[in-house]
Amino acid sequence: MEVIKIEHPHDFTADAFPPLVLALGFFDGVHFGHQKVIESAKQEAEAKGLKTGVMTFDPHPSAVLGRDVQHVHYITPIQDKAAIMEQLGVDYLFIVQFTKAFAELLPQQFVDRYIIALNVKHVVAGFDYSYGRLGKGTMETMPFHSRSKFTHTVVEEHSLADEKISSTRLRTVLKEGRMDEFKALTGRFYTTCGEVIHGEKRGSKLGFPTANLGLDQNYLLPATGVYAVKIRIKGIWYLGVCNVGYKPTFHEVQPDQPSVEVHVLDFSGDIYGEMVELEWHKYLRNEQKFNGLQELVSQIHTDKRRAEDYFREIAD
Repeated sequence: MEVIKIEHPHDFTADAFPPLVLALGFFDGVHFGHQKVIESAKQEAEAKGLKTGVMTFDPHPSAVLGRDVQHVHYITPIQDKAAIMEQLGVDYLFIVQFTKAFAELLPQQFVDRYIIALNVKHVVAGFDYSYGRLGKGTMETMPFHSRSKFTHTVVEEHSLADEKISSTRLRTVLKEGRMDEFKALTGRFYTTCGEVIHGEKRGSKLGFPTANLGLDQNYLLPATGVYAVKIRIKGIWYLGVCNVGYKPTFHEVQPDQPSVEVHVLDFSGDIYGEMVELEWHKYLRNEQKFNGLQELVSQIHTDKRRAEDYFREIAD
């Protein structure tokens, strides 16, 4: 897959690319609804003998246009999104830098410069996709703005359990720790990546050494609590128990940021500085304050046993 990063205004011309079928969207989370759009683009490209392109944007428009601009957390930060697109068989990934100047493009200007000028012959997008200043362009106006240079396909709403599959729904699912539902909406477990950093080193003293993860701040963290997880260290997957939260047993005042600690089962070794991948499988319990170290250690034993039981069940 070829990744093309575009800053506005760009100077690409149609002869820079082969004829394309282009899927449009932000695609945070790359859920089954998004996958349906991309698969439709791939099928159209195969039928027409063209290449498949996906256009996404970075950062999220709310990070640029929001009234109270705050740091935006993503289900799939751009590097993860790109990796998933490659797995889905996309030929070209266009990452357009979203700026205030880009947001001011009129719908016709967007189509002229970001579709027609990139040699796009067919566009695929969801029914609710909008483009151009204030989102005035829609899939209903796309035929008019196409100048008869390309055709288009509208992908209808994709639902599960009578509820629309959307990035908003995914965010709610993660914030409530419903990892099984995340998998049902995307076809994969939620994953985050980060570096193993030095922590407070209490786990080792309790007999449960942990890998403290400094996650990329762009990730949306799941609900605080304890999870059964898998962790990939130096290319090998291990089972683990993860606590994400504020460790109220040890902190009278809540820290500014939650910590992410993983007790890796059947593993020993110094991995400080290693980049690892965490796969969130099952929410085991909420985070709680214990009345002493003995009570905490007893609960950790229970958490470890429950995680082992879970992985044994899914392996059968």
